[in-house]
Amino acid sequence: ASRVMVASRNYADFANEATFEIKKCDLHRLEEGPSTTAVLTREEGLHYYKTMQTIRRMELKSDQLYKQKIIRGFCHLYDGQEACCVGLEVAIKPTDHVITAYRAHGFTYARGVPVRAILAELTGRKGGCAKGKGGSMHMYTKNFYGGNGIVGAQVPLGAGIALACKYFGKNEVCLTLYGDGAANQGQIFETFNMAALWKLPCIFICENNRYGMGTSVERAAASTDYYKRGDFIPGLRVDGMDVLCVREATKFATEYCRAGKGPILMELQTYRYHGHSMSDPGISYRTREEIQEVRSKSDPITLLKDRMINHNLASIEELKEIDVAVRKEIEEAAQFATTDPEPPLEELGHHIYFNEPPFEVRGPNQWIKYKSVN
Repeated sequence: ASRVMVASRNYADFANEATFEIKKCDLHRLEEGPSTTAVLTREEGLHYYKTMQTIRRMELKSDQLYKQKIIRGFCHLYDGQEACCVGLEVAIKPTDHVITAYRAHGFTYARGVPVRAILAELTGRKGGCAKGKGGSMHMYTKNFYGGNGIVGAQVPLGAGIALACKYFGKNEVCLTLYGDGAANQGQIFETFNMAALWKLPCIFICENNRYGMGTSVERAAASTDYYKRGDFIPGLRVDGMDVLCVREATKFATEYCRAGKGPILMELQTYRYHGHSMSDPGISYRTREEIQEVRSKSDPITLLKDRMINHNLASIEELKEIDVAVRKEIEEAAQFATTDPEPPLEELGHHIYFNEPPFEVRGPNQWIKYKSVN
């Protein structure tokens, strides 16, 4: 009881909120942009910190499980980019829509999928969020459409989701994400054209982490001003390492779309600490010193932590307690993901079509038949 009293007395000493100056966004075809000040409440700060720390630890655990050959196949990790998915998610409504590329674990968690369901999906178990069938690139939940393996292919799908929002008269938006490596795909420019013609409530978001696979943006693109690439579509260039910058820019973009003005483009300047995928050591095309410099100067979790402590929104001890709780959650999730059974072979035929009567599906050979069920 005395411990609880001390804790509550300490918490009463914290500020309820603080106001921060944030980096101004670069603008394209916009007369004004997002606010350059952001209010952060203590409750919001703790939530952002825990969410980003959970994603960071989840990705580090995924790295470990992959190296132990428990996770197989493709695996693209998100550590370093946590401010992007968290800043985007906290600025939209649960009824809004998100579709992204294959670096999808952080978005899956931010959209509400538990860590254990994400790790179990990575290890191909029944308890995975796609029942063990999707793996690293194909995770889904309500109003979240994956994780897509074909470079840039999710962008026209995102415009289609935005078209559905407009068609059904819902005041919803679709966040459609792609990387700098996909930014030169022709289908993206075709989609920009249709979205602008039909004034779709679509926020196109380029996560520019400076390298598409092993190629720097300067070597891959004649113009690295990705926020201007929509030409006739207004754009913002945002500090993607600052969760408050991302949040404020996303609020601005959603208001723009909900007002019926059509699509808008955001470029989030961010950085990945791991290689492109687990098969990429990530240091053949960039130096260890470059990675360390970003970690020391621009880490999104450290930036938020320093702000909260310096403005009396939290204590070092309190944030350490969150770190301990997050580590415990990740370890328990990993234990589940390595002991949960794999789906039975019959499930190969399940979930082929939605809302269709069962039908036979040929198995590995012509004599084996499975029943397809929803």
